[in-house]
Amino acid sequence: MSLPTALKSAFFAALLGTAALTPLAGAQADEQYFPLQSYRVGPYAAGGTGFFGGFIDYLNLVNTRDGGVNGVKLTWDECETQYEVERGVECYKRQKSKPGVAAWNPLSVGIAYAMIDDVGRDKAPLITVNHGRTDSTDGRVFKYVFPLLLNPYSETSGIVNYIAAKEGGLEKLKGKKLAVLHHGSPYGKETIPVYQLLAEKYGFSVEQIEVPHPGNEQQSQWLSIRRSKPDYVVLRGWGVMNPVALKTAQKVGFPVDHIIGNVWSNSEEDVIPAGEAAKGYTAITTQASGAEYPVLQEIVKTVYGANKGNLDDKKRIGSVYHNLGIVNGILNVEAVRIAQAKFGKRALTGDEVRWGFEHLKLDAARVEALGAKGLFHSINVSVANHEGEGRVTFQQWDGGKWKVVSDWIAPDWALLRPIIEKSSLAYAAEHGITVRDPAAEEASN
Repeated sequence: MSLPTALKSAFFAALLGTAALTPLAGAQADEQYFPLQSYRVGPYAAGGTGFFGGFIDYLNLVNTRDGGVNGVKLTWDECETQYEVERGVECYKRQKSKPGVAAWNPLSVGIAYAMIDDVGRDKAPLITVNHGRTDSTDGRVFKYVFPLLLNPYSETSGIVNYIAAKEGGLEKLKGKKLAVLHHGSPYGKETIPVYQLLAEKYGFSVEQIEVPHPGNEQQSQWLSIRRSKPDYVVLRGWGVMNPVALKTAQKVGFPVDHIIGNVWSNSEEDVIPAGEAAKGYTAITTQASGAEYPVLQEIVKTVYGANKGNLDDKKRIGSVYHNLGIVNGILNVEAVRIAQAKFGKRALTGDEVRWGFEHLKLDAARVEALGAKGLFHSINVSVANHEGEGRVTFQQWDGGKWKVVSDWIAPDWALLRPIIEKSSLAYAAEHGITVRDPAAEEASN
């Protein structure tokens, strides 16, 4: 249904000016506040509703089951961004005035880029799970930015290694041809140089093809792919771009089992609208789908059983975006818990929570204790590595559900770390940032 322009403007203004789904008006002394720059309308609403729904479901679980974190209740509110940078910045300016800000989780590369300097001045961590600036992995330079689980370059390394495994080894990539179909945004363009680097290293050719936002029309791009006949297409999409890509690929006759999706092209919302065109499609992921994990079962029983669940459609419980939101909730809450062990069982400052993220170490035993065994692998954040050396796996759509088709694999840090450091050190020099010494930081703790 289409709203009149005036009515739309009033509606979105109301969204921006109010706190939606807010358990409490603001954070008090015994409350830890999570400002959510969410997006529940627009072409990327499927990702926003799933991710922020899962995040809120986990915060609700911790509050309902545990009474918060060591007696500190978790609070939040939402500010609608529509995935637009200007709105995201407006939300940041509005929400940062509330006390007890724990961390920012915008789930938007554009918004995150716009916030990097501000979070450093305001001393509150910026979490860019599975996305963001690749060089922000270097925590020596980007003290307040955490691209947890996966950065764009480690994702690229994982995808190329997966394709190599399908072909029989990295040496078999020589002479192959890849096309990377990427979203026309800072997020989409982030991996252009690393694909070129890997092509030169392993002897394959790569064609980078941009799809303008939001991605509803791709006929010319896929006709170009049909002419160039690549061995594989990497789909680096987002939102409506993904099902359109799969359906258009089918129309031009490109085999779906030779399309490899990136981490923002791996959800049920990407494949179900594509119907039969998606069957056999493979994508990378940092967390499994499904609701069989103990933490999901607890959320169903404790949160949805009390009618506190955030998803309108309960069929989305355990979906890719919902589970990513839950995993992100786990990472945020555990950072608070770790920081409380050092600074006290109270509402923490953003800088104290930043310390918690910088010491976020969840091994297999702790992941299992959190009810998330098999949901995600592990994380080991440090001053030098703000990504956390997380592992990824690949999943294939069988027409009804995702099926894991690989082991958990680690990124090629020997290849990627020098590239990351070259970029981060250049950023430090340009912005007058003193590069931290990890050993000295750890000794002072």
